[in-house]
Amino acid sequence: MTITTKDGTKMYYKDWGKGQPVVFSHGWPLSADAWEDQMVFLAAHGYRCIAHDRRGHGRSNQPWNDNDMDTYADDLAALVETLDLKNAIHIGHSAGAAKSPATSDATVRSASPKPC
Repeated sequence: MTITTKDGTKMYYKDWGKGQPVVFSHGWPLSADAWEDQMVFLAAHGYRCIAHDRRGHGRSNQPWNDNDMDTYADDLAALVETLDLKNAIHIGHSAGAAKSPATSDATVRSASPKPC
């Protein structure tokens, strides 16, 4: 499945299961496929699992411009808004972990995990 961001970039995502949403953000140079094992496990245990290929990666568009953390965060916020995700758990690896706190969207920022 895809969404289209405000600048017209098509962003691919997987959406498996039902329940509280868990949003996975991959690092460079990976794709949503990096989270498949975790998604299968959590979806089988009552969670809705969403993982996207960020712009410039995997099945998403490969735009020349706007490959920066602020735009990646805006893209993640667009995904959360488009899918109307509430009370989501955000999990990230490497650069993917930096996207949730960097976003200016209150929906994503408030759903960012608390430090242990």
